[in-house]
Amino acid sequence: MSVIAVIPSRYASTRLSGKPLVDICGKPMVRHVYERVRQVPLLDEVLVATDDERIMEAVTAFGGTAVMTSPDCASGSDRLIEVAKAHPADVYVNVQGDEPLVEPASIEKLTRAMLDDPSLQMGTLCYPISAEQAENPNLVKVVRAHNGNALYFSRSPIPFPRSGGIEPSYYGHLGMYAYRRDFLLHFGDLPYSPLENTEKLEQLRALQAGIAIRVLEVEAMGPGVDTPEDLDAVRRILAEKAGR
Repeated sequence: MSVIAVIPSRYASTRLSGKPLVDICGKPMVRHVYERVRQVPLLDEVLVATDDERIMEAVTAFGGTAVMTSPDCASGSDRLIEVAKAHPADVYVNVQGDEPLVEPASIEKLTRAMLDDPSLQMGTLCYPISAEQAENPNLVKVVRAHNGNALYFSRSPIPFPRSGGIEPSYYGHLGMYAYRRDFLLHFGDLPYSPLENTEKLEQLRALQAGIAIRVLEVEAMGPGVDTPEDLDAVRRILAEKAGR
C-alpha cells in the first residue's frame, strides 16, 4: 500500500504572520517539519500543501516537494482532500506544519497501524498528561475504549473525577491524523455535527457519524508554534540539541 504524508502550510496566521517561513536555527520552520517527516521509511512521498507562492518557493529551494491548493480551504483536512484528489495513495498522514519538533517515531507508529489493519479508516495519537494539564481547554483530551478506539474528544477534562471515584488517567490529543483514501474523500461530504460545532473539534464529525477512530499512545512531543513565545521556546530547544 502507498502512503503520502501531507504537511498543510498556510502563510497567514493571526498570531504569527508568515509562520511557516520563520527562521529557526538557520532554516524555515516548514523545512524542519519536512525533514523530520522524511525520516519515516514507511512513507512513499511527502508533500507540503500550501496556498502561497512564497512557501512553494521556499520548499522547492531546499529540495522538497510542494503543491498549491485553494486559498478557500477552510481547514487542514479540506486541504488534504484536495491533495488526495490529485495525488492518489492508499493512506494519507496529515502532519501539522507548525510542529518542528514532531517525532518521526510517532508518525511511523500511526502509519504502521494503518498499514497493518486495513479495517481502520482513521487514526490519530494521544499522550499522557497531568490533571493540571487536563484543565486547559486549549489542550484537547481523549478517552478510549479497550480496543484503542476513541470514545470522545473534549476541551473539558475527561473523564470527570467524581468524589470517591478512581483517580483518572488523562490523555492529551496530538493533532496528527491518518486516513484511508476512500474515507478521506467521504469525510468532506459529511455534514457538520452538533458536537463538532459545540467543541470546535473537527474529529467529532467523524465520531458522531459512527466512524471509529483508532487512537495510539505515544510520548509527548515538543511544543508546536502558535505564538512568538512558542517560537522562542522551540529555538532554544533546537539550539541546545545542535550544541550537543
